[in-house]
Amino acid sequence: MAKERTYSRYTREAVTLLAKQIRLGRKQRRWTEHELADRAGISRATLQKIEKGDMGVAIGLVFEVAALVGVTLFDEERASLAMHITRTDDKLALLPGAVRNRGKPVDDEF
Repeated sequence: MAKERTYSRYTREAVTLLAKQIRLGRKQRRWTEHELADRAGISRATLQKIEKGDMGVAIGLVFEVAALVGVTLFDEERASLAMHITRTDDKLALLPGAVRNRGKPVDDEF
């Protein structure tokens, strides 16, 4: 039997907000579920899962549907998004490639 995944309240609320924004964007464009699903190359059932905030839908599909209906995920300007990616890459380059447990804690109480 598969163990059900639990999510933090923040994560559930963020997914719910994104799902509602996607639904709002679709309705503001006066697109049916079928029309948006066709544009995104997904089934209508998958779109319904996205609009309900189903956590099992691949994040790439959710982001693509959000982009199609005009939901801004990070920044309005695409150049700004590229700048953030570069900045994050620079920070990652400064950090160690792997993280390891430190093992036994050091007793430095003298």
